[in-house]
Amino acid sequence: MIDAEDVGGVHIKYLYHCPRQLWLYLRGIRPEHLNSAVQVGEAVHETSYARGTPVDLGAARLDFVDGRQWVHEVKSSGRPTEADRAQGRHYCHRLRRVGVEAQGAILHYPSTRRTARHPYTAEEAEQAERDIAEVLAVAARPTSPDRLARSRCRGCSFTDYCWTE
Repeated sequence: MIDAEDVGGVHIKYLYHCPRQLWLYLRGIRPEHLNSAVQVGEAVHETSYARGTPVDLGAARLDFVDGRQWVHEVKSSGRPTEADRAQGRHYCHRLRRVGVEAQGAILHYPSTRRTARHPYTAEEAEQAERDIAEVLAVAARPTSPDRLARSRCRGCSFTDYCWTE
């Protein structure tokens, strides 16, 4: 179904957000375009930090890499999450695999004018490998992971797939 080279940033983000969401996404269920929060996120992305050129690594598409080899990602939420950090870490990992010595990730939160800087260390590299292995484990499951508590699903574009009886 999917191998390590096919794991992209969205897979990592969904792994941290909700393994069930990842499992559904891997099976072609893609309701994101119907979700207003996703549409807002896309608008924020398109209007913020337009100075960088997106980098396409096949399965991973990151916002831009600066001259000092720092990955920059623009996030629509107002506060940093572990999923954001994991996604930045994954992009650094992917870049290193193709010979770019990524130094770390800088996450931009335009709505709160914050940035978070995460250096790419040996520990981060090890976690990136564990994240990829976990995505592959979720992909291999014959049945979906359990749904999260409903309170954690607010704003999720996959809610109807998990909570419609």
